[in-house]
Amino acid sequence: MTKPTPRLALVAVLTLLGLLCAIALWRVVTVLGLTMAFDPNEGWNAYHTAALMRGQALYPGHAAYLVNNYPPLSFYVVGVVGLIVGDNIVAGRLVSLLAVAAIALAMTILARRQGADRAVCVLPALWFLAGLLVTTDYVGMDDPQLLAHAVSIAGLLVLTQKPSSRTGVAAAALLFVAAFFVKHNVVALPVAAFLWLLLDNRKRAFELAAFGALFLVVGLIAFRLAYGVSLLAVVATARLYSVDQLVAALLHWLYWTGFAILALAVLTWVRPRNAAVRFAAIYAAVAIAIGSYFLGGAGVDPNVMFDADIALGLSLALVVQRIAGWMRPAAALVLAAPLLFTAATDKEWQAVYLDFHAVAEESFIARGDIAFMAAHKGPGLCEMLAFCYWAGKPPAVDMFNVGQQFETGSRSDAEVVRDVAAKRYAVIQFDPGEPYALGENVANAVMRSYRLHHSDDFGTFYVPK
Repeated sequence: MTKPTPRLALVAVLTLLGLLCAIALWRVVTVLGLTMAFDPNEGWNAYHTAALMRGQALYPGHAAYLVNNYPPLSFYVVGVVGLIVGDNIVAGRLVSLLAVAAIALAMTILARRQGADRAVCVLPALWFLAGLLVTTDYVGMDDPQLLAHAVSIAGLLVLTQKPSSRTGVAAAALLFVAAFFVKHNVVALPVAAFLWLLLDNRKRAFELAAFGALFLVVGLIAFRLAYGVSLLAVVATARLYSVDQLVAALLHWLYWTGFAILALAVLTWVRPRNAAVRFAAIYAAVAIAIGSYFLGGAGVDPNVMFDADIALGLSLALVVQRIAGWMRPAAALVLAAPLLFTAATDKEWQAVYLDFHAVAEESFIARGDIAFMAAHKGPGLCEMLAFCYWAGKPPAVDMFNVGQQFETGSRSDAEVVRDVAAKRYAVIQFDPGEPYALGENVANAVMRSYRLHHSDDFGTFYVPK
């Protein structure tokens, strides 16, 4: 009988994390092609991608009710894939899945470059992927966030491959800026890279800043010439902000990342002069600061902390590699414990990822809802925009962004109230609960002019009285 060793124990911990990831990814892959909405972002992205591919305006202006506050590059990528698979939502899900695979591979390569052995170097990717799968629904979702991080971390790969090369610095800067034009909140890594180089190689730091500024200005000018509007104005949409939401979301995030933050803090104290440790600490600090600020915005998800997740994931290889004997698998287990515990005890998560019979039932219900909406000829109004998209409805109102405009007073709800009162929409879908996505004035108009047809797990559906 083989005697247990620290290495075998570490492999066992990694296997547990890998098994968790494999189970959750199996569910992601099985629902990839289903007409079942996971998030309002999916239909929103699909409508904008469809507009681009049809030659319509990607940024239709302030008067439009389908607001576009994202940079343009993801719509082109998903649009091309959509031509192949025939559905922009499925295309976006495929791109997201491939992007997270690219991030995981990049993290493994970076950990290896930092000196991690073959067992330890897979820990960052497994921890990061498990965190995404347990605490978010972004893996396999039609959303550009993970694509942006994949492009950004490619810049880090280039930079660490040739940190003393001007060509490498320029290529990294180009990739960092490209990531910004995929999703505008992916800014922590280039800032951290600049600060890191500033300590180790000041000349290259200023070259990175210069190339980045050049590419950014060129990109902003090209955007203005192509779309007739400033990208900075596009992304600065009206949004409520709540400190209470920030605190609650941050505490929820700290539940599974707290041990990793503590471990990195101790390592930084012990090895302050190590370049890899210093980079991980700078990257994590910048990403946590930026992500925490974003967390207070209305409708903001844990995706704003993905840079922090990547930074902390990379730090785990540095931490565990420097621990010897049985302390090494013990440390890995402690770092993975919150995720393993959540997956083992959270009934809601298990219902989503382990109950495949429930997935089949939900898919059947969703197809019925889409067929119901498609049968009602005329425009539709959907909070879950994927329903209207799959039902063949023209784009109508982006309930979240327009709702934020109503709530902040930057736009009047009078026109939407009139349209609802005039029964312009053949069918209306709200998420489960009270229909206040567009405010009480619109909700009252719905109650006066529409009747509830049916409710299910995907929402409440109204038709004209």
